[in-house]
Amino acid sequence: MTRARRRLGAALVSDDELTRLLARLPSWLVDKVPRDHRESDEAFRRRRRVTAGVSVAGAGLLGVSLAQKPDSPAFYGLTLGVAGTWVAGGLASGPLHLGWVQTPSATLRRPLLTPVLAGVGAFGLFYGAALVARRIPPLDAAISRVLRYAHQGTPALVLTTTLANGIAEEVFFRGALYAAVGAEAPVLKSSVVYTLATVATRNPALVLASAPMGLLFALQRRASGGIQAPVLSHLTWSVLMLRFLPPLFRDRPSIAVPTPAESG
Repeated sequence: MTRARRRLGAALVSDDELTRLLARLPSWLVDKVPRDHRESDEAFRRRRRVTAGVSVAGAGLLGVSLAQKPDSPAFYGLTLGVAGTWVAGGLASGPLHLGWVQTPSATLRRPLLTPVLAGVGAFGLFYGAALVARRIPPLDAAISRVLRYAHQGTPALVLTTTLANGIAEEVFFRGALYAAVGAEAPVLKSSVVYTLATVATRNPALVLASAPMGLLFALQRRASGGIQAPVLSHLTWSVLMLRFLPPLFRDRPSIAVPTPAESG
């Protein structure tokens, strides 16, 4: 057997494995609703140029934002700047779509309840994983470094930046970028870019979380043809994580609010 044939065989095995995996997933993550999102070649090339530039700019700004002190004007300003970058890039790249789900009666409606339940389910899995991560020092430290922004921050501002970035990431990564990577393996490609952008935070907990959540959001985008489903799941998951995860790690010294002597 030649090397080319071995590569082809491996590809066929991968395709078969992917098919079996999709067969085990619920229909709302697998069944694609009808859509026609075709673009001209020029529009597609323009979308790719915009998303490439914005991906680099947004990732860089994300890394800088999480290097700021919690509850500082710089942190809130830069975090909102990250959200603005994703949204501006998404809107500038070309048309975006909300998407649909198919009802049992074969009619189409906007996704609502199922994405919210998906976000709740994802939170449940992550909460269980956090209980395990507490016993793994590197992950415990990484999660604590992230949660100090919520624990030490002003609740209204933390919630605002969390919601803004949740929406913005879906507008860009599942809206513009998903459309820009083309028709071949868009779920995998867009998820990889999403995870690579998170690497700029230099936080392993965020990187590990971005991989499964990126796949979930991308599968929702694939099935529904739009960003409404992943937006709702992302917001639900983010709000629950913000509400219930910090208390789980509140005894960690790294997330405690510093005293005036310490902050000075």
